[in-house]
Amino acid sequence: MTTVTVFVLLGLSNNPQVQALLFVLFLVIYLLTLLGNLLMVPVISTDSHLHTPMYFFLRHLSFLDAFYSSIIVPKLLENLLSKEKTVSFLECFTQISLVIFSGATEACLLSVMAYDRFQAVCHLLLYVVVMNRRVCAGLVGSSWAIGIGTGLINTLLLAQQHFCGPNVIRSFACELPPVLLLTCSDPCASIASILTTMSVLGLGTLVVLLGSYSCIITTALRINSATGRNKIFSTCSSHFLMVTIFYTSGVLRYMIPASGSALEQVLSMQYSVITPLLNPLIYSLKNQEVKVALRRMLARKSRLPL
Repeated sequence: MTTVTVFVLLGLSNNPQVQALLFVLFLVIYLLTLLGNLLMVPVISTDSHLHTPMYFFLRHLSFLDAFYSSIIVPKLLENLLSKEKTVSFLECFTQISLVIFSGATEACLLSVMAYDRFQAVCHLLLYVVVMNRRVCAGLVGSSWAIGIGTGLINTLLLAQQHFCGPNVIRSFACELPPVLLLTCSDPCASIASILTTMSVLGLGTLVVLLGSYSCIITTALRINSATGRNKIFSTCSSHFLMVTIFYTSGVLRYMIPASGSALEQVLSMQYSVITPLLNPLIYSLKNQEVKVALRRMLARKSRLPL
């Protein structure tokens, strides 16, 4: 039996003119994603007013989103300009592992951030005690550890499969569902692993998210101040929208059997490209405290001697 050593990414289009337009589009999206997310890291780190649990979690989310986008988009841009859209076995499986790691870590961080807002809104008097530095560090460390473990386990199980051809991946990136279609051996172990991951990790974090936001909304309805109530609803609605986009696209992509359809590529685009672009706008840059901290940082930079 022959063994596949390289894969071919089918990509988004074979039309050179469309590829050129897509290259410009995704290059702009990628640069905006890096700018928005990586800007948040020094802003939050250097401003003492933002040294709170919420911004501690946001800093990690911003770094993760910049990393997540960098896993997908540079290779996508390279393939849009290249005639040979090949990717080595090792490079493909590395991308699969990092995509799963980033997605799992992001799901954990989003649920941690929802839990943090739940404590801040529903248990304000105990918030500082409950969300102390050790707890915050533990929650973030656990999120990264779960992501690493999830990525390694699922990728190692997939690597045990035999690939003898065809080697064409009907997607713009190496991800587990389309690569699993190409295996020549029994994929039951890999399928069971990813379904268990989506059921345990996906459902577990979703329960925390829905429970936290439900309690926040219930508490907000009891507030007599219309201004305070509207502020909570405005913040939660935008956060919940981003969570819905991320979870819906991720769950549909990994729980439904892959077929190489255009819808599957749209779903992949939503959680790997669009979500990292929008997260800094929704969670950080529309926040008044972040805007003030950004102005302070830029003012300090302008006063530095040349």
